[in-house]
Amino acid sequence: MNLTKKQFDELLNAKKYEELEPYRVKRAVFLAAGFGQRLVPVTLKTPKPLVEVNGTRIIDTLLNAVKAAGIDDIIIVRGHLKEQFDQLLEKYPNIKFVDNDLYSMANNISSVLCVRGMLENAYVLESDLFLKNPALITKYQYTSNYIGVPAVSTNDWCFETENGIITKVKIGGENCHHMFGISYWNSEDGVKLSGHINEAFQMPGGNNFYWDEVPLKYFINEYKISVRNCTFDDIIEIDTLDELIALDKKYSPEKTA
Repeated sequence: MNLTKKQFDELLNAKKYEELEPYRVKRAVFLAAGFGQRLVPVTLKTPKPLVEVNGTRIIDTLLNAVKAAGIDDIIIVRGHLKEQFDQLLEKYPNIKFVDNDLYSMANNISSVLCVRGMLENAYVLESDLFLKNPALITKYQYTSNYIGVPAVSTNDWCFETENGIITKVKIGGENCHHMFGISYWNSEDGVKLSGHINEAFQMPGGNNFYWDEVPLKYFINEYKISVRNCTFDDIIEIDTLDELIALDKKYSPEKTA
């Protein structure tokens, strides 16, 4: 069903669920295999997504939002200290786990490679994001997109855009969108992405690609991916131990000594 954005919004407001069905998010795929090296020593004993911030596991902020949106098909790709993720089943019994045995030898493209047949009508979420605004995860999505914050400048990963469509991904930029690792892939793009991930992984050095570079760099001309705006108050990316300590003082050296 090809709708304009206006028609989609009208259907959503009218709650015409049958006509909205092609736009319903059917799955949430969590990438949680990495080591979290910049959070050492915390991640030596705990996978980064399971680290607690003021009593809440990082990944729970995302899982709770997915659950609230009525998305029941949840896949977590795990690697480092993978057995610890079993604890999530007590609260989220419908989770399915996929083990990435290459996580220590390849970049996160290897995690998406493990689930490349599960990307249609699916969110793909980096599991180390502390989500403060669960409303960012919705039951319906109009088009393939990434979450991003309009920024005057950033030293982090960001998007260049034209008319709301991503034209380039890079590290550092001005008048851009600061990138966050929450994306959605519609049915058509999910199928394409499955093949492109596999193709890119076979390229020279492909095992070291960040998975986002596949649709946003190496095959960008074959996609039309929009940016869904949010703010820095909606979501926190905890990249370093200092950033973790700033949120939760129990991780400060004097507290852990």
